Order: sequence, then C-alpha cells, then structure tokens
Amino acid sequence: MKIYFACSVRGGRDDADLHFKLVEHLKSYGEVLTEHLADSKITASGESLKESFIHDRDLKWVLDSDVVVAEVSTPSLGVGYELGRAVENKKKILCLFRPDGKKLSAMIGGCPDIAVAEYKDLGDAKKVIDEFLKRK
Repeated sequence: MKIYFACSVRGGRDDADLHFKLVEHLKSYGEVLTEHLADSKITASGESLKESFIHDRDLKWVLDSDVVVAEVSTPSLGVGYELGRAVENKKKILCLFRPDGKKLSAMIGGCPDIAVAEYKDLGDAKKVIDEFLKRK
C-alpha cells in the first residue's frame, strides 16, 4: 500500500515528534511516500528545494497513493490543497484532528469524501488508523 501522509510544515512544526510516531505506525501498513516529513530536521521553513519541485513531486505522490492520512490539528494551506486534490482524484482519506480547544475547518469536516476522527493522544490516533486501514 502506498500512503501519503500530510501534516503541517510551514504552518508550524510543534507536532513534529507526533508526526514521526504516526509515520512509524503507518509504515507497518506499507510505503509512506512522505516519510521525510517526520524528520526533525525539517523546520517551519520547509525543505530547501524549489517550490515548483515540491509541488510537482508531492502532487505526483498524492496521485500515486492508495490512501491519504493527514494530521490536521495545525492548520496548513498546503495540507488543505493536498486534501482537495485527493478528493478530486477519489482517494480514500483519513484526517486526524486533536481538538485541544480548536475547531476543525468546515471544509474538511463537512466533506462527505473525507473521514475525520478526533483523537486525544498517540494511542487513540493509532487505533483510528488501524480501523481505517483495515477497512481499506
């Protein structure tokens, strides 16, 4: 299975450690095309590559993926764009959201083509991922 993991980069990297743990868990189900996003060396400045390269590479990965799993607790324009393109291309999508006093975007929560799961901690997130991917 090819998995596209989406998370905030330029929108904030406060959850980078959580992202690493989520990617490690996702790897038990297949190839995580965006495994590099879990690297603690990637800061909120993003990768030091041309933006057009990042766009084209990541869009290709979205299109090549079997499933998209996104951690959407930290708002990100890029993740929103990726989710829109994934919906457009009929990908199976799971969004993980940890409320902590925040509200999820209505564009994500209201989309019938996106499965949204609220979670409290890593253990909850893993359970949601397991249930979602075992139904795939």
